[in-house]
Amino acid sequence: MALNAWLPRIEAGSDPKYQVIARAFAQAILNGQLPAGEKLPPHRSLASELHVTTGTISRAYAELERQGLANARVGDGTYVAQARARELSSGASRAAALSGMQATSTLIDLGQNVPQSTQEAASLSATLRDIASDEQLTATLLQYAPEAGSMRHRLAGAAWLARAGAPASATRVLVTQGAQHALASVLRAVARPGDTVLAEAVSYPGIIALARQLRLHLVGVEIDHEGLVPAALELACNSLHPRAVFCLPTIHNPTTATMSTERRDAVAQILQRHGVLLIEDLVPAMLMDVPPEPLSVRLPEQSFLIAGLSKSVAPGLRVGYLQAPSAWCSKIAAVIRSDCWMTAPLMAEVVSRWIEDGEMERLNGLQRAHIESQHEIAREVLADVPYRHADASSHLWLPLPEPWRATEFAAALRQEGVLVKTADSFVIGRNAAPHAIRICMTGASSTAALTRALTIIRTTLEHGLESGMASSYAP
Repeated sequence: MALNAWLPRIEAGSDPKYQVIARAFAQAILNGQLPAGEKLPPHRSLASELHVTTGTISRAYAELERQGLANARVGDGTYVAQARARELSSGASRAAALSGMQATSTLIDLGQNVPQSTQEAASLSATLRDIASDEQLTATLLQYAPEAGSMRHRLAGAAWLARAGAPASATRVLVTQGAQHALASVLRAVARPGDTVLAEAVSYPGIIALARQLRLHLVGVEIDHEGLVPAALELACNSLHPRAVFCLPTIHNPTTATMSTERRDAVAQILQRHGVLLIEDLVPAMLMDVPPEPLSVRLPEQSFLIAGLSKSVAPGLRVGYLQAPSAWCSKIAAVIRSDCWMTAPLMAEVVSRWIEDGEMERLNGLQRAHIESQHEIAREVLADVPYRHADASSHLWLPLPEPWRATEFAAALRQEGVLVKTADSFVIGRNAAPHAIRICMTGASSTAALTRALTIIRTTLEHGLESGMASSYAP
């Protein structure tokens, strides 16, 4: 099945089929085979595969919901519950009790980019103490703030964006609750249901979810080793008349591609000629010591530049920055006001202080050093594997050789205790997904865990091809 390679087994017995199916899913969720946030197969597709009725699948999924193992989203399907699926150690024991099997060892989750550092907590404690000692400031932080953020916090955001080569007045910078909130605010301000928005054919999943929620017509544009292909972008602009283009020109997620100066010039010329708005995601680029000049610098009056801290410092700091054209700032501020009224001033104050005193740069440097050490491990363990990477990227992109298919390969890795994301998670629309996986090195909790996970990936590639393992997973 396209959405998920794992399928429950139904064995003959006296129990109702929906209970058998629910138990199989429960075991897979609790031992980590199905990670938190993963979408379960559609009712109709799973019913066809298991030769049961859709009603049986509905009852099975309802049972998983009752147990707190799954959540149904209206119009979007059923997903593995976030909180319960993370309880791997206790969950594995419970799953073992259900099946009579030995509990599975702890999984290594390389499916999500999560910064790994021990310094942020100490920095946060020190900063919060300093803030708490200033009673006048503390009282101010507990009051309403302007929807775009206080001018001091916007100045800090402008300084952070200038580090990436995007100097602009603080009056064009808005403070948001992370990069995803910034992206949502832009789309709500510039597009209406039914409008066409372009993005890389393989792209950041957040744009896919937002386009579905806002009922936008999201269309994927062909990419190559540098990102958007100019000829394909020109064709899409001519035929579809899009409202905006979303892209990651630097350290593309998931392929790690970075546009050359020549490619950036070509893309900017096309967008300018057609009057198409640009939404540029700068989040991965902020991990670089000296990022290349953003694409948006070439189109200051029709570009939105988004930056956040989730990949470079800490995901729990829900602060992002959005640089917008002057003509759009008040419209986006109105969206923020209707959405959440404002970004929490306390978090914005913490981040502003870190930017002002250089702590943010220090923490970013520590994260970069950690990623460099992980790349050394990858170069050693995957020496003969043709994966794609960028020096400052916390993830790798691995195109799979024949006869592997991405879902089969991911399923094989799960059996060995390693979780990865397949290209299916990043494909826009009904385009065919490349047979590739994204490997998030920072997901490993230690050097030993990363070495073990990468070794499993390499061994699965080698032994699977030699022993015909790949074909054994084929339907």
